[in-house]
Amino acid sequence: MEMEDRSQLLTEQRNQRTFNIDCKTTLEIIDSINAEDANVFTAVHKEREHIAKAVDVIVSAFRDGGRLLYVGAGTSGRLGILDASECPPTYGTDPGLIMGIIAGGEKAVFQSVEGAEDFPENGAKDIQLREVSHKDVVVGITTGGTTPYVMGALFEAKKRNAKTIFLCCNKETTPHFDVDVVIRPITGPEVITGSTRMKAGTATKLILNMLTTASMIKIGKVYENLMVDLRATNAKLTDRAERIIMTVTGISREAAKKLLEAAFGNAKVAIVMQKLGVDYPEARKRLDAQGGFVRKVLE
Repeated sequence: MEMEDRSQLLTEQRNQRTFNIDCKTTLEIIDSINAEDANVFTAVHKEREHIAKAVDVIVSAFRDGGRLLYVGAGTSGRLGILDASECPPTYGTDPGLIMGIIAGGEKAVFQSVEGAEDFPENGAKDIQLREVSHKDVVVGITTGGTTPYVMGALFEAKKRNAKTIFLCCNKETTPHFDVDVVIRPITGPEVITGSTRMKAGTATKLILNMLTTASMIKIGKVYENLMVDLRATNAKLTDRAERIIMTVTGISREAAKKLLEAAFGNAKVAIVMQKLGVDYPEARKRLDAQGGFVRKVLE
């Protein structure tokens, strides 16, 4: 498939500040990379209103029974999968609520699948396979803004009346169809020309963190700044759940351990049980009545 000329894209331009990076000492190379990375935070900050708008779209979808789907190729696809895979253990979400889709499928997570991103029909097919509907939100991640696979996925999602979000790091690119939200952090030329896994990838990671973290807060998965809906599925998470219960209720470790067991491993329910002196069914009932928000139940 013939690719359009991408030489004018900002993410493909040469970075004048790193022309001589191959002549630098190891420490100077590290300093150059670090100096460029420092600019990423400003670029992301400038997009905060668009990111907030995207969060509101996602939260509305969750409340309506919809899902969040990330779609990308290469680094962009892997970052979407990473963000999606962290949500079930951290926030107790169903694995189907937030999903990452990558061009080339599961194999592409671990190694490059050449050419997988070049066909828009592949992106459309993956959206069809997930049976995307008007209730869902699809985030197309393409730092250059031109990936055919991502564009095909977004267009198919749009046809199905899903909400669409376009995330890229170039001024010059935009879909040929309307999307609901555009998030465009301008991170500039990379340290190594075209290596968008660097600054553009860092900006993407920051933004995806914001999208899911803010959304989880808005649907009651967080109390104060504690992940009260985590799943205590291993020793580390069990330890964290016990410490969360201890922090909120003031009880001992041993008491927190017993309370967590009585709450079937659910820290949120355990907190309500202890703070209000109710049993498991009643704590669940009260949480359900308040949409899962611990603060609302306790107040």
